[in-house]
Amino acid sequence: MKTCAVVGINWGDEGKGRMVDLLAEDYDVVVRYQGGGNAGHTVVNERGKFALHLLPSGVFREWVMNILGNGVALDPENLMAEIGTLRDAGVAVTPENLAVSERASLLLPWHRLLDGLEEARLADKKYGSTKQGIAPFYADKAAKKTVLAGDLFHPEELRERLAELAEWKNLTLKGVYGAEPVTMEELDAWIRDYCEPLKPFVRDTGRILRDAAESGKRILFEAQLGALRDVDYGIVPYTTSSNTLASYAPIGSGLPTLKIGEVVGVVKAYSTCVGEGPFVCEMFGEEAEKLREAGAEYGAKTGRPRRVGPLDLVATRCGVDMQGATCLALTKLDVLCYMEKIPVCVGYEIGGKITDRFPFPADLAHAKPVIETVPGWGCDLSAARKWEDLPGAARKYVEMLEEAAGCPVKYISVGPERESLVIKEG
Repeated sequence: MKTCAVVGINWGDEGKGRMVDLLAEDYDVVVRYQGGGNAGHTVVNERGKFALHLLPSGVFREWVMNILGNGVALDPENLMAEIGTLRDAGVAVTPENLAVSERASLLLPWHRLLDGLEEARLADKKYGSTKQGIAPFYADKAAKKTVLAGDLFHPEELRERLAELAEWKNLTLKGVYGAEPVTMEELDAWIRDYCEPLKPFVRDTGRILRDAAESGKRILFEAQLGALRDVDYGIVPYTTSSNTLASYAPIGSGLPTLKIGEVVGVVKAYSTCVGEGPFVCEMFGEEAEKLREAGAEYGAKTGRPRRVGPLDLVATRCGVDMQGATCLALTKLDVLCYMEKIPVCVGYEIGGKITDRFPFPADLAHAKPVIETVPGWGCDLSAARKWEDLPGAARKYVEMLEEAAGCPVKYISVGPERESLVIKEG
C-alpha cells in the first residue's frame, strides 16, 4: 500500500490542486479530509480550467475513486452545484467515482448566514472569512449541533432533529443579530433540492478505505489551505476552523489507523495570503501590484486580490516542520522571471532582535521582515522539463529554499498545465 498527503506549507493558495491533479495519475483513491467550500483548488488540464471547492482534484482521472471524508464541512448545495458544473464540461461525477462519508456532518442553511452576520458585526476586526459558513459549521459540530450525511436515510428522525436545531439556532439569529428565523418550509426545500440528490453518493468511506488498504491500493490525501491556517497550530485567530496538517488525514478521511508514507508540501515561489491577519513579508504599492498581476493572484473562490510578498523562509521552515514534509513541490517559479533582483524574507525582527524561528501569534504584530535579494534569471522557464534546463540562478533559488527549509524540492512547476513541470531527482 502506498499513501501520500499533499498539503500546504504556508497560508494556503500554494497550488495543491495542481499537484494532486498531477500525482493522481499514480493513485487509485484521492481523499479530501478537512475543510469545506471556502477555498478553491485550481486545475488546468486538457478539458479546461477548473476551480474545485469541495470535490477532490482526482476527479479528472477516470479510474480514481474520490472520497469526501468525515472531516469535511459537507455543503450539499455547493457540492451538487459543483458536480453539475463538471458534468456540463463533460467530466463524469457519479457514485462510481465519488463517495461521501456517511459520517460527514452537513453544513446547514444557517451556517453561511451566521458567517456573514458575524463578519459584519466584527467590522474592522473581522477575520477575513469567505462567508461560506465554515466557522459556524465547525463550532456546531464541536457542540454536537448538526446532522450527519447518513441521517438523510432516516427522514423522520432527520426532520425532527432539524426542527430542534432550528429552534435553538433561531434564538441566535433573532436575539443576537436581529435576523429572520429559518423556517421548516425552508429546510424541507433544502432537503428536497440538495440533500436528496446527494444520497446516492453517501457511503461508508471507512470501509472503502479499509478495503483499498488491504488490497494494496494507492491512496492520496488532499488538504485544504496551509499549515499556518491550522486551527491549533496556525496564526490564531486568523485561521480556518479545521486541522490542515497531514497528521489529521487518516482521522478526517474515515480510517484513523492508516499511516501516511509520504508528505508532499506545496510551496509557492513567492508568498500569497487571502484574508486578514498577520503577513509579515507583505509587499505594497506598485511592487505588489506587479507580482499580483504576473501571478494572477486572485482568490479561486472569492475572486478577491491576494496579498503578496516574497518567499518567506521563516514561515516556510515552520510549515515544513508542522507538516512533516518528506519533499516539496515548488509552484509558480516561472512567475518570477520578470524580476532582475528577487527579494526573499530570511528572518523577522522583533523588539530589535532578529530570529529565523516563526513566533507565537501575538508576536507577529510586532514582527518586521528581514529582506535579502538574490539574482533573477530574466528568461522564460515554461519550456523547462529537466533540472538542467533551468538557468543557474533559478537552480540556486531552489537550492536556497531546500537548505533553509531542510527539505528536498522534488517538483518544480513552470506553468499551470500538467506537463509544465520539472522533476528534480536526488
